[in-house]
Amino acid sequence: MTAFDEERLARLIRALPPAPEAWVRAAQELPLAKAELDEIVARAEADAEFRARLVADLEAALEAEGYERDPAVVEELRVRFKST
Repeated sequence: MTAFDEERLARLIRALPPAPEAWVRAAQELPLAKAELDEIVARAEADAEFRARLVADLEAALEAEGYERDPAVVEELRVRFKST
């Protein structure tokens, strides 16, 4: 990219309105949600009993294990375990 292109791009970005607060919060929470999601999936892969409980009743299994039921995490787990 040439310097002119970078400068023009910078001007265009500065002209944009600030991101909505909900977008900012979601972006800040995403790494934590991903870490929790990865932990649950890894545990389900290693523990057949836990996996079976997740498939049978996802929200009850998460609650029984002390996981917060973040709606985004629950929905992603539903997608991942749907084919199980």
